[in-house]
Amino acid sequence: MSESRQLIAPVTGISKIALVALAVVFLAGLFVVAFDQGHILSLVYGEQAFADQFFHELAHDVRHASGFPCH
Repeated sequence: MSESRQLIAPVTGISKIALVALAVVFLAGLFVVAFDQGHILSLVYGEQAFADQFFHELAHDVRHASGFPCH
């Protein structure tokens, strides 16, 4: 007769680095959707980014659906 052995790997949970990375991604996304008026791209495009508001227009409908006023 053959014996079967079951190996059980201990589950230690989610690493703290993964939680911090997830929190940073969440906060960056929240900033882009809720508050960005050209601030992020102004680092690259300068004052023109405030006039174009690329991320504002990209996330415009998401802002209204989430309840954030934007105009």
